[in-house]
Formats: sequence, C-alpha cells, structure tokens
Amino acid sequence: MAGIEPEEQLKELGSTLAGIEQVLDLDGMRRDIAELREQSADPDLWNDQERAQSVTRRLSYLESELGRVEGLRQRLDDAATLYEMAQEMDDADTRAEADEELAALHKAIQQLEVRTLMSGEYDAREALVTINAQAGGVDAADWAQQLQRMYLRWAERHGYPTEIYETSFAEEAGIKSTTFTVKAPYAYGTLRGEHGTHRLVRISPFDNAARRQTSFAGLDVVPVVEQSDHVDIDESDLRVDVYRSSGPGGQGVNTTDSAVRITHIPTGIVVSCQNERSQLQNKATAMNVLQAKLLERKRQEEAEKMSALRGEGTSSWGTQIRNYVLHPYQIVKDLRTGVEVGNPTAVLDGDIDEFIEAEIRWMRQQETSA
Repeated sequence: MAGIEPEEQLKELGSTLAGIEQVLDLDGMRRDIAELREQSADPDLWNDQERAQSVTRRLSYLESELGRVEGLRQRLDDAATLYEMAQEMDDADTRAEADEELAALHKAIQQLEVRTLMSGEYDAREALVTINAQAGGVDAADWAQQLQRMYLRWAERHGYPTEIYETSFAEEAGIKSTTFTVKAPYAYGTLRGEHGTHRLVRISPFDNAARRQTSFAGLDVVPVVEQSDHVDIDESDLRVDVYRSSGPGGQGVNTTDSAVRITHIPTGIVVSCQNERSQLQNKATAMNVLQAKLLERKRQEEAEKMSALRGEGTSSWGTQIRNYVLHPYQIVKDLRTGVEVGNPTAVLDGDIDEFIEAEIRWMRQQETSA
C-alpha cells in the first residue's frame, strides 16, 4: 500500500476488516460464547473430562478470536486519531508512531484474513500430525525429531495445547516416527498445507568426514475425528499388538506391556499409542488415530472420484514441499508458494507463520481454480 495516503490506507483496512467481521459472524460468535460460558458454569460438566476440556478450549478460542477482531477495530480508530494529532501538532514523532502502527495493522489484518479462507469441511477441526523419518539414515531420524520440535514450538508460540501420542526413537539418534495432536480449533485448516515431504541439506553432525548430507522426513496431517463422524471399522480387519514402550536408546518408560500398535489389514495403516500407562486407554487413543486416518483416506478417495468425473488430474500435496538448506548457504524455501526465509534457525524454532499463511492462500487459489 506504499504511495497511498494513510487516510486511504486506513479506509481500505477498515473495509477489509468489515468483510472479515461479516465472514466470522461476530454476533454468532458472541452467542456461542454465552452458551459455552453457561455450559462451563455447570458443575456436572467435569464429570466428563474430555467434553469439559473441549468446551473450555472452544470457549477460550472464541473469546480470543472475538477479542482479536474487536481489538483490531479499536486500533484502527486509534490510528486515525493518532494521524489527526500528528497533523494538528505538526509532530514528526507522533507521525512516525502512527506510521509504525499502520504497518502493524496491515500485517495483523492480513493474518486475520487468512482465517476466513479456511472453509473446508474439516478445516475447523483439531489436527493429528504424524512425522516419519524417510531417506537419509541417522540424519533423517535426527531431522524428523527437529521437525517435531519445530511444530511443537509453533503450537507453543500460539498457546495451542498439544499431546504426543507416540514416539518411536531411532537407535543412534532422533526418531523413526511420532504422532501428536494440536488441540485448537482450525488447527487442521491451518496445518493441512504442511502435509508432504520436508528436505534438509546440511553438514552431517554424524559424519566424521563432515560431508554434506540430504535428509527427508514426511509429514502427515489429518483432522481429528468427532462423534458425528461415521467410520465403520470391522474388528476382524484389525491386528492389535501390545508391547513395552521405550524412550531414546531403548530406555524403558513403562515396566508393563501397555503400549498398543494397531494394524488395519485392508489398508496397511499402522497406528500406535504409548503415552498412557493403561493399555485400554492407549488402545482407545490408537483407535481414534486410526479413525482419523481412515476418514482422511475416505475424503481423498471422494475428492479423486470427483476430479475423475470432471476430467481433472488429481492434485496432491504429499510430495516434496519445502527445502531447508543450512549449507553451503542458509535458506528455507517453499516449493509451491516461493516464500523464502534466510533465517533457518528461527524457522526451526517454530517461526513458520509466513509459510503457513502463504500456503493457505495458495491452496485456496488451487481449489477455487479447479
């Protein structure tokens, strides 16, 4: 918006925010908040821990979203007042402060606008994330663990609760795989573009000759299932194995065979859970993970059928999506959106919002042009 007078910029941002307010339906949001507050005040709610946590998470999210929108509207009004003061007093410092706030508002409203692009059937769901080490040996296992930390740090930055269901540690370093949930509304819509292969190029810390190594890790993101979902699973199609969960280097975590691995024989999907000490709890969680993966498989199959009927080629984000180069230069580049960041350290510490926002816009463009 360079070259446009501040008054016009504020007017345009106000118009954009009004469109966002309409899409988000602030009145409906307020009604939902009032209803959830009433539910949370019911002393019997905590008899069902899972439902209680779901209600409180949803309430916290809606209150935060509403406060975010109302706060931006107030900041727009305050910025207009600040420009008027700067003009009346002919004060360069006040003008500079107003310019700085205008730039911040532009960025904040752009970020909020991305939220309105998430209108898919499951976008409002929580996310179930699985990371697997791929080609690259011990470096790939180490890379998978770095990715796990990156996404957990990203969630922590946003105040999103997470729960790790299972981590399979590699023999020398890193992890073979991990599965965790991001327990926030719209976590799936936010993270689904991260699905695919992530490629790391660096000097291997595990190579005595200090040679450059390329490693790959795969990320799978599916929506968490809800009670309204219909996923029929025949018990005869399942193989259930129990084993003793372990930590890095084979260290025992539990002294009983409480970890559960479930194989869905028709599809070959394998899920595990070891975070609880109870075998029954781990099995129930593993079944939820399996349902989520089968639901996503069903959704993909339906999308492919629709594409075939329309005579379109199917598109998949399950290929290489992003390069993380630490040597001979430093850059992280998304292969779909072209977004580049020259600070891999910050990215690996969870600063990935720029990539996520760009890919949400990119995916929406792909979907609307199909």
